[in-house]
This record gives sequence, C-alpha cells and structure tokens, in this order.
Amino acid sequence: MNVDAIRHFYDYHFTENRVTWDKYIVPLSHEQFTQPVAYSMGSVRNQIIHLMRVDDNWFRDLRGVEIPDWPESEAFNDRDAIRAKWDTIEADMRGYLANLTDEMLDTKPLHGEDKDLRLWQVMFHLVNHGTDHRAQMLRILHDLGVKTVSQDYIFYVYDHLV
Repeated sequence: MNVDAIRHFYDYHFTENRVTWDKYIVPLSHEQFTQPVAYSMGSVRNQIIHLMRVDDNWFRDLRGVEIPDWPESEAFNDRDAIRAKWDTIEADMRGYLANLTDEMLDTKPLHGEDKDLRLWQVMFHLVNHGTDHRAQMLRILHDLGVKTVSQDYIFYVYDHLV
C-alpha cells in the first residue's frame, strides 16, 4: 500500500462526485432534487448531504478537528450553497491527502470504536462508501427518468491512463 495509490483512488472519488453533480444533479428541478424516496438516505439531496457529512466527519477526525453537529438534510435547499460546502470539504480532504506519507498508512490514528483501524483501511472505506452512495443516487436518478452512465472504477482508469 502506498500514498500514491490512495491519492489515485481519491481522484476517482472526487471526479465521480463532480460528474454526478454536474451531469445529473444540476439539471434536476428543485422538486426532483428534494423528492422523498423510500430508499437508502431518501432524496437525491439527502444522499449528497450524507456523502458530504461522512467525508467531512472522517477527515476532521483524522485531522483532530472538532466534528460539528450537522443540521438535518432538509435544512439544505440552496444547491449553490451545497456545492460550495462540498467544494470546501473536498479542499480540506485534498489538503490532508497532500501531506499523507507512506509511513502514516499503517498507523492507527483514531480513538474510540475506530481505534483499531489502520489509516489505509479508513481511506479505502471512504472511497468505497462514496461509490456505494453514488450508485444508490444513480438508481434514484434513473427512477426519476434521468439517463445515467456507469461509475465503474475501471472506466475512470481507462480515461486517465498515463
């Protein structure tokens, strides 16, 4: 395991988050964006807020920064404000990733119930979590009549071969 691989997976994570937002979320009406859904986190908005909150909370914990109380998803109705918050969270995550070293990956930086997790396990969990919830979101978007495409990791690799 090395830090370059971790950063690569996070580039995939950030890219797919942005593609999902730009291609599928931006064109939605407010009604579609907030429409209650009896699946997973609920509406498309709720899925996005959940993704943001989880990424933010884990990375704050890794940085030793206080984790704020997040309002309920229904408090987030302005998509421009949501996107700005998501961009800030991503920037914070990228800052942490920029300072990550190979030696850090095998450490156990957390406390409480997560005290036995190695950093690389947390890193992989978050990318996997994002893939899972984007897939759920794509299902909801499909049910709303939106034509979506696969977010498979291998397609990201094909598009980013160096």
